[in-house]
Amino acid sequence: LFLRSAAAELPSAPVEVSVCADSLEVRSGGSCDAAALPAGVRLAPSSCRGLRRLRGEGLHLRVRLRRPPPAADVVFTLRESLKPNKNYIFYCQSCGDVVVEDRKFLRILPLPSENWSDLVEEWCCHPNPFARSTWHPQHGDCFVGDTFFLLNSINESHKSKENTRVICKRCKTMLGETVSSGTIKYYVTEVIIQSAEGSFSPTPRSQFVQSIVAQCLLELSSAKSTFRFTIKGDNGKTYILIWLLNSDTLLVESLGSSSSRSDFTLFGDILTPTSGPVGTWNAVKVLYQPCIQCRNKELADAWEDDMGVHPLKFPSETCLELLLILGLSTTSLPPSLRYMNSFQVRNSFC
Repeated sequence: LFLRSAAAELPSAPVEVSVCADSLEVRSGGSCDAAALPAGVRLAPSSCRGLRRLRGEGLHLRVRLRRPPPAADVVFTLRESLKPNKNYIFYCQSCGDVVVEDRKFLRILPLPSENWSDLVEEWCCHPNPFARSTWHPQHGDCFVGDTFFLLNSINESHKSKENTRVICKRCKTMLGETVSSGTIKYYVTEVIIQSAEGSFSPTPRSQFVQSIVAQCLLELSSAKSTFRFTIKGDNGKTYILIWLLNSDTLLVESLGSSSSRSDFTLFGDILTPTSGPVGTWNAVKVLYQPCIQCRNKELADAWEDDMGVHPLKFPSETCLELLLILGLSTTSLPPSLRYMNSFQVRNSFC
């Protein structure tokens, strides 16, 4: 816990810290700053330790908290957003333009991970029997990968050559790519899928990107016990190395403390708290290393050859957006908490 307040920042004034089960107060002179907690979250005052004041950072302390246990299954999978025999519309996440008209999916099938072919090479003592195998969804099919949806595009108005970008007609954002003459891959970070009975509900870009990426990390870590990931662009370049630390982080912000909220957002997006006078967000905590401009090349090469590292592919522009989001979150932390060994620390909203 770190506190940013006028009382905490004064270099010489005596400070009194009071820890109660439902709040924490900092007094100095005639001022008093209180940090309220969301409903259901309680502090254990007897566990308070490590109280110190760092110049330019405020007060730091460690205290145990108690909160209601989460539901048994809290991992949301991307394929759960689609149900068979229901009509859906795909929208461009950036501008809301309709990408895929009213479409009913009879089958929604998961695809193997993108590095499945490499794993087969490790398992088989003979040449890979699936080396030339491809999957082509029919019109009523939706194939779900780690970071994309695979759809049949024979009846779509736009037809592109294989391995070409699919661009939004309105805002020119890259939405996906063609993988064959009749199949299009739409990235999960670029489209919003909603029931045909509803209407388009916009989501701030940075909030959407970090939420979707967090869901990908949670799903893969739960299903495959994988905790290290490489974020790759559609150009094949590695942009970020990510190490998932935990998925049970709770971010709390008291009403009136708006200085940190803008640090967690990008391009003017506003993250809305759940409810009440205290903003709370579930988050995953990650360590990361940027790999642009040949940074951390040796480590990136080592992770590339490690079978325990899972690759995630997104449009290159989205990889840069994600790197900016990570950097802004890191700078919102006090300098002494921004690094763990050589990795930078980041809390990403779920």
